[in-house]
Amino acid sequence: MPKTGEMEMAEENASTDRRAVLKAVAASAALMTPGAALAQGRRDGDRAAIRRAVDAGFEESVQRIRQWIALPTIAAERLNIEEGADHMARLAAEAGFTGVRKVPTGGVPAVFGAIDAGAARTVGIYFMYDVKQYDPSEWTSPPLEAQFFDHELGRAIRGRGATNQKGPEGAFLAALHAFRAANRRLPVNLVLLAEGEEEIGSPNFRNVFRDADVLAAFRRADGVIIPGNGQAANGNAGIELGAKGIIELELVASGERWGRGPTRDVHSSLKAQVDSPVWHLVEALKTLTTDHGNTPAIAGWFERVRPLTDRERALIAEIARLESEDEAKAAFGVSRWIDDLPWRESLERLASQPTVNIEGLVAGYTGPGGKTVLPARGVAKLDLRLVPDMTVDDCLPKLRRHLAQQGFGDIEVNMTGGYDPTETPEDSRLIRAQQALFTRNDISYTLSPRSAGSWPGCVFTGEPLRKPAGGFGLGYGSGAHAPNEFMVIESRNPRVAGLREATMGYVDFLYEMATVR
Repeated sequence: MPKTGEMEMAEENASTDRRAVLKAVAASAALMTPGAALAQGRRDGDRAAIRRAVDAGFEESVQRIRQWIALPTIAAERLNIEEGADHMARLAAEAGFTGVRKVPTGGVPAVFGAIDAGAARTVGIYFMYDVKQYDPSEWTSPPLEAQFFDHELGRAIRGRGATNQKGPEGAFLAALHAFRAANRRLPVNLVLLAEGEEEIGSPNFRNVFRDADVLAAFRRADGVIIPGNGQAANGNAGIELGAKGIIELELVASGERWGRGPTRDVHSSLKAQVDSPVWHLVEALKTLTTDHGNTPAIAGWFERVRPLTDRERALIAEIARLESEDEAKAAFGVSRWIDDLPWRESLERLASQPTVNIEGLVAGYTGPGGKTVLPARGVAKLDLRLVPDMTVDDCLPKLRRHLAQQGFGDIEVNMTGGYDPTETPEDSRLIRAQQALFTRNDISYTLSPRSAGSWPGCVFTGEPLRKPAGGFGLGYGSGAHAPNEFMVIESRNPRVAGLREATMGYVDFLYEMATVR
């Protein structure tokens, strides 16, 4: 979130000691092992050549992203499933991954590949090659054309997947192309898994680890990253130590299952005589929360919620001090937080509280004018965000029991996807490498206990791998899941990375992973 100039000055003064310490750590890390020292020396000698290759390959990198945007894989619509997986496999092979193949999951296939650089350490890479649905009528330009436009920060690409996640993933691929073009060996080995169902809650992704070769490859990884545009519009970056989990589902009420109301749509004049399945659904929804929808009321929902630690509260207090509340409200289009909470308390609630959210309600006639119909069926699309130590396996049965106990056992509960929360230790190599990189490049950053959003990182942080995992990347984009999604390609702000600088960010990160203790 952007900050005011006054807050930026305060942050700079407050973080001087931290940067000094981390610079010392980064400088001394290379002395710890012969392999680390070798990687550090190679970084110093190779970076200029790699940067020249990044510049030379810039237009090709841009076109690679644009061509990828033009081929949307949408799991919810079964659109371009095999075509998207095949394209992802080609992108991986062209970037230098070997043994690239599609891995069956029981749903949309994943794509696996590896690069053996003969290095002492291995980094796991998670891609998603699917995107959210889109309505072209809501966009300024066609969402698959990846048109250029002038953003206040510089030249940008607008298109579905531009920032979530094809743009930043394209920047990572550009880094690998630059290593090859410069004839430089990677400082770490890489293993890649690309998923095609992230946008429907990753219902089958965990099944990739039934493949013994995939499991063995990721067991060797020191950590796993998902590339992303990790900078705010003012250039500040954030490191997240985890993410909330999620359950995505539909609640379906019907006259047929209820045994009351019509089994097909009837005229609304009959409402005085006939029960309404849609009102039945609304009444069921009302039991799920209290406090105007802000507090889950599902029986036993908070039994496994772990309170914030003192360290987590301190991290959130620092974020509240450094980031602008007014600019956050403007970005979200809100004028106040839940319960009129102050800024810091609202951030604590964001990080610590599970939620029950209604994504959509679908019933009866929704076209122009009225239709005087009494619908026989209603559907509520929900997402339930989970915090440590909640799990999908514990929460989904609680939801079913709650509905039955409240007299709504007839309502169907159809889970469409979901996964547990993630956590990565603050002292893990994955986190310290990011801190060292930001410090080395004089990029202001904050540490956050967890993202309020979700990604299937639990397949890496949980059993059987138990690896550090999280997002990383430079660059700026916005509009994920929304119309006019974009990514800045050439930045006019020296503090905000364009595609070239974001690409070099991944180059530097791989060297940091090779050298940091």
